[in-house]
Amino acid sequence: LVGFFGDIVKSLGHTAERTWGGLANVLTLGKFNIGGADYSDYNEMVDKYNKLNEIWDELIDKKTMEAAAAKQEAVMEVAGLLIADHKKIAEAQAEIVKRNTQIEALTPWMSLEVAMNYPGTKKTAMLLGTMAAETTLECIINDYLTFIVLLFGLFCVSGNITLSGDLAGSPRINVGLLALGTLLSSCIGTTGASMLMIRPIIKMNAWRKRRRHIVIFFIFMVSNMGGCLTPIGDPPLLMGFMRGVPFFWSLKLLPILLFNMVVLLFIFYHFDMKAYRKDIAAGLKPDISKPGTEVKIRGGHNLIFIIMIVIAVILSGTLPSMPMFQDAAGNVLGIHVFGEVTLSYPAIIECVIILVSAFLSFKTTDGSIRRENHFTWGAIHEVAVLFVGIFITMQPALMILKANGAELGITEPFEMFWATGLLSSFLDNTPTYLVFLTTAGALGLSQGMVTALGTVPVKMLEAISCGAVFMGANTYIGNAPNFMVKSIADENGIRMPSFFGYLIWSFGILIPVFLVDMLVFFL
Repeated sequence: LVGFFGDIVKSLGHTAERTWGGLANVLTLGKFNIGGADYSDYNEMVDKYNKLNEIWDELIDKKTMEAAAAKQEAVMEVAGLLIADHKKIAEAQAEIVKRNTQIEALTPWMSLEVAMNYPGTKKTAMLLGTMAAETTLECIINDYLTFIVLLFGLFCVSGNITLSGDLAGSPRINVGLLALGTLLSSCIGTTGASMLMIRPIIKMNAWRKRRRHIVIFFIFMVSNMGGCLTPIGDPPLLMGFMRGVPFFWSLKLLPILLFNMVVLLFIFYHFDMKAYRKDIAAGLKPDISKPGTEVKIRGGHNLIFIIMIVIAVILSGTLPSMPMFQDAAGNVLGIHVFGEVTLSYPAIIECVIILVSAFLSFKTTDGSIRRENHFTWGAIHEVAVLFVGIFITMQPALMILKANGAELGITEPFEMFWATGLLSSFLDNTPTYLVFLTTAGALGLSQGMVTALGTVPVKMLEAISCGAVFMGANTYIGNAPNFMVKSIADENGIRMPSFFGYLIWSFGILIPVFLVDMLVFFL
């Protein structure tokens, strides 16, 4: 027991000694004794600290501190620039995100020919849309070229034919000439009949002062309505023929034409009789020194060239459907011009025949006939310049109609009659006819005339045809012969109404007639 407890006491003593020693190291910097403290180590450390301060003061003098301070300002300036650039980078990244969002929103528009960054001009604040260059070029190559070549050929050939005789302009004679010219329009076209008949009518009424109403009714009937019976008569019907409407189908429009002829000739006769009496009362009298009704035609051989031009027009509508003028995919062959624009071989053949006819007409006709007709190039020049602008500027309107025509809600014949007619008054009637023929074919009807554009009810096809042909007479620009006749009348001293003055005549006379047409034929 004494040994056991002795070992325990000894172990406790060692433990107490180690604990006390550790506590002493914590509480003192040097040696810690119960009887007092020894600060020798602490004083030595203070001396070392003071020496280090002296050495630091020697190393970093005043100049060094100033240099360091100057560098600090430069460093802070660079740091400020970096912070500003970092801010700009963040703003640019945010703008990139914004632009990418806008691009995603505009992705559906990327396939359209629209200039999204158009800056505007002094007169244009906003650009609504643009046309592809191919659209304009195709309009000129495939539409305007054949159009103006046809007018040029008929203008040249008809200018080499003259009628002369003892007939003097009177209401009865004028009614007969207008009726003849109206029926002739379906045989040689409205342009051919207009160019053939306008000069003789002007010449027979040369003794009269009041005669512009004669030219106005001439435009109504000969230059427009008379062309409704055959595809040769007016270009809209030719377009229908090229798309599957039978050649002689338009003869069904004869009752409508005769009805309009009777009404308009009745109105004209009373107009002309009133003007005729005023001229007689004013002392104006025709030359009746040579009694009789002898009529002479000079340059009659040019009728052969007019027939050649008519054949050329018919070929332009029939050749594209022949296999020899088509490729494997059924596309019409031709000369590549630009992009997808091609001048077809049937169009080239048509133009060549017409130009050859005009050339032969001039070569085989005595110049005295042209002088007698007061032939000049002014009329065809004005038409060429005016209609190149019309053909190009009407493309946006026609593109809108083609895109949205089926959504217009036009489903009745009388609606087609007025829609086609009113647009034909201010746009060219040929593309307008095609737009509404396409619209009618897209209605999905099962009974009617089967065309390449769909099945069109007969009454609706009649309404579209009459609207395009008849209402081209509402303005000078509704049909090409209108402006040509006006120009020839101006050259011969007849003071024709202005554009809006002509509208007063057409709206005052034709619109009531068309209202009767709607009630009788299209309701």
